[in-house]
Amino acid sequence: MKTLLDLENWNRKEHFLFFKQMDEPFFGLTVEIDCTKAYKAAKDLGTSFFVYYLHKTIVAANTIEPFRYRIIDDAIYIYDTIDVSATIMRKDNTFGFSLIEYSLDFDVFAANAFQEIERIQTTTGLFTREFPNDNLIHFSAVPWVNFTSLSHARSTTFPDSCPKISFGKMMIANDGKRTMSMSIHAHHGLMDGYHVSQFIDCFQELMNQ
Repeated sequence: MKTLLDLENWNRKEHFLFFKQMDEPFFGLTVEIDCTKAYKAAKDLGTSFFVYYLHKTIVAANTIEPFRYRIIDDAIYIYDTIDVSATIMRKDNTFGFSLIEYSLDFDVFAANAFQEIERIQTTTGLFTREFPNDNLIHFSAVPWVNFTSLSHARSTTFPDSCPKISFGKMMIANDGKRTMSMSIHAHHGLMDGYHVSQFIDCFQELMNQ
């Protein structure tokens, strides 16, 4: 379900109209995330660390309202919830785009994720299913690279307003602290650096639980 945002009375109306006319309206930030506690929590649960932090990512994205905003026919809609489309790698080093339904309950989300990962790994090609809605976060992991900046291949003529979140290689310090780079790209017509900082703080808090 989605609700039409009242653009005329939105305090960011001018910001939206200004940024949406740009050839490249997306902006990006890269930060370092402490994943020490989250990694231990995943191992204690006997589950995939990837699925564990993927769940924390989509919980944080659903918590911060502007991450649920999407542009449809020049109007802004607020989705009740958003799901995640993560790139899933196969044994032949190709990947496919997944669709994993959101659930606040980790066990439910993990079951959905493992089922979709298994399905992707038995298929070929990028698009192995339909994506009927844009209530998605585009998610990817680059676990081979400890990056400090990241850009995305993106068509500036395609009406895309989905945030893109990527993670890098997990690094381990001498004292045992584990960190990962996280890159967030978002449509500037829908949010600003302040809202991205809210997402980062929310995500880090979830990772520290």
